[in-house]
Amino acid sequence: MDFPVHPTFKKVLIFLFVFLLLAGISFALPESSKLSASSGQINSNSVLVALLDSHYTELAELVEKALLLQTLEQAVGTHNITIFAPRNEALERDLDPEFKRFLLEPGNVKSLQKLILFHVISTRVGSHEWPDPKSEVTPRQTLSHDYLHLSNHQSGERTVDHVKVVHPDSITRPDGVIHGIERLLIPHSVQDDFNRRRSLRSIAAVKPEGAPEVDPRTKKAKKPGLSPLEKPGSPPALPIFEAMAPGPVLAPASAPAPGGPHHHFDGETQVKDFIQTLLHYGGYNELADILVNLTSLATEMGRLVSEGYVLTVLAPNDEAMGKLTAEQLSEAGAPEQIMYYHMVPEYQTEESMYNAVRRFGKVRYETLRVPHKVVAEEADGSVRFGSGDGVAYLFDPDIYTDGRISVQGIDGVLFPAEEEKTVKQEVKVAKIAASKPRRGKLLEVAWRMLWSFGDISRSTTRH
Repeated sequence: MDFPVHPTFKKVLIFLFVFLLLAGISFALPESSKLSASSGQINSNSVLVALLDSHYTELAELVEKALLLQTLEQAVGTHNITIFAPRNEALERDLDPEFKRFLLEPGNVKSLQKLILFHVISTRVGSHEWPDPKSEVTPRQTLSHDYLHLSNHQSGERTVDHVKVVHPDSITRPDGVIHGIERLLIPHSVQDDFNRRRSLRSIAAVKPEGAPEVDPRTKKAKKPGLSPLEKPGSPPALPIFEAMAPGPVLAPASAPAPGGPHHHFDGETQVKDFIQTLLHYGGYNELADILVNLTSLATEMGRLVSEGYVLTVLAPNDEAMGKLTAEQLSEAGAPEQIMYYHMVPEYQTEESMYNAVRRFGKVRYETLRVPHKVVAEEADGSVRFGSGDGVAYLFDPDIYTDGRISVQGIDGVLFPAEEEKTVKQEVKVAKIAASKPRRGKLLEVAWRMLWSFGDISRSTTRH
């Protein structure tokens, strides 16, 4: 059974429905805003994002190292902020290196956080909101709970705690503003921490110094403090020629470096990898056999690399090694001398050597076979080593490159030019020695002819 509905009643029902709907939306909006604020999410147009992407890279790096991104995100999510950003030059060159080292030490992260938060005000202060020159200095509370004093001078210059503002309103965003300042702002508490730490370091107990110690490698007195070999990545103290076998009685310690389980160069492993690479590459088995079995060069190379030296090996392929005669390899020390002449105490790649010969023409590289050098020059779009008949071309570039050992395959065995001259001189001496008996024989024949002629003349006078 249908009941008639009065039009006024319909209007009341519609009004109640709309009212309840709007009330639900109004109650839901604060809830969502609270959730978004508590989550600390910021949009891409935030002043914090602009700081991280701005040219104030040094300050942005300090913010990341101080682990303050989440703190600043929460601050931006609740209210506008003002950031006073020092120039990059002020943090790179103008800042005391000892103070910067103090800030970046892991144990001083609290001081770094307080320093960064000292540059942030929890309200928005644009250039037009700066205090009037005639008014008193206005203190503003920072996120570090200290106070900054903003002042405006008659000349139009704006300062923050006597630090000049060089770029007012450098970056403006809806949730904040960044002003560029001339140098870093340092709160008194951070300055006191630094002075206290420095004074404690200066009054620390000093060990008594004894008699000077002599370094058996350099034959000089050791300098106080860490030796150069103890600094990561530093070059060895000795030239590579003095560190070669037999070398000093006391071998230098391994140089510290980023790689390896003990932060040292692992020369033995690197040499093993390089020889294994030769075997897998193919065509260099003879060279690997000489390095491992015929000589002890692999062990010596591992020791040199462990001490921080670098090597470039000019590796002859099997075809070139097969041309060596048994006499050339059977002489005492001959295999070692041949290999030493193919080792350059530099780290060179195919690109670096080709660029060098393209630029300078002929390049002479020192080798471990002192004092001989190997000559390199450009030829046919490649690098040619040696001169005269004993030349070799760069055949297989960059067979092995690990930053300490570089292996470049060549198609010939190299010999010093002095050896070729010595061989030629020996040949000439042999020819001269062989011609001396011939000259004596001719003299003897001439003398006999003269003697026989004398006998004939005497016999004619008798008759």
